[in-house]
Amino acid sequence: MSVGHTAVTTPVGTDRPVVWCEDGVDCGIRDLLSRLGDRWTVLVVVELAQGVRRFRELQRAVPGISQRMLTLTVRRLERDGLVSRTVHPTVPPQVEYELTPLGHSLTHLVRAMADWSYDHHDTIVDARQAWDAANPASELAR
Repeated sequence: MSVGHTAVTTPVGTDRPVVWCEDGVDCGIRDLLSRLGDRWTVLVVVELAQGVRRFRELQRAVPGISQRMLTLTVRRLERDGLVSRTVHPTVPPQVEYELTPLGHSLTHLVRAMADWSYDHHDTIVDARQAWDAANPASELAR
C-alpha cells in the first residue's frame, strides 16, 4: 500500500480494499465525486450513452441546462477523457459529442445509481417527510 492511503475494509467477494485518501493526498476519488456530483454531468453522460449528440440536441435533452453550463460540462468531460468532441468543417461548424470507451465504462455505474434512485424514491420521500415533521424548526425541513 502506498504512503498516504489507509485500507479501511475489503468488501465481501472482492480482493480489492476500499482505500481512503488522507488529507492532502490526491487519490482521485474526491475529484471524481466532485465531477459526478455536480448538477449536470450525470445527465449529460446519460444522454450521451444513447449515442452521438450535437450540442443543441444535448441542450434540448437536458432540461434547464444553459448553453454556458453545457459548454463547461462537456469541456470538463472531454478533459477527463470521458467525452470526445468532433468538429465537422461545415458552415456553421457542426460539433458532435460522444462518450469515449472510458466514458462508456462509467455508464453501468450511472445506470445502477439511476436504478437505485428510482427503486427507492418513494421510501426516501417518506423518510424526508417523517424527518421534517419531527424536526419542523430545522432549516432542512424548509
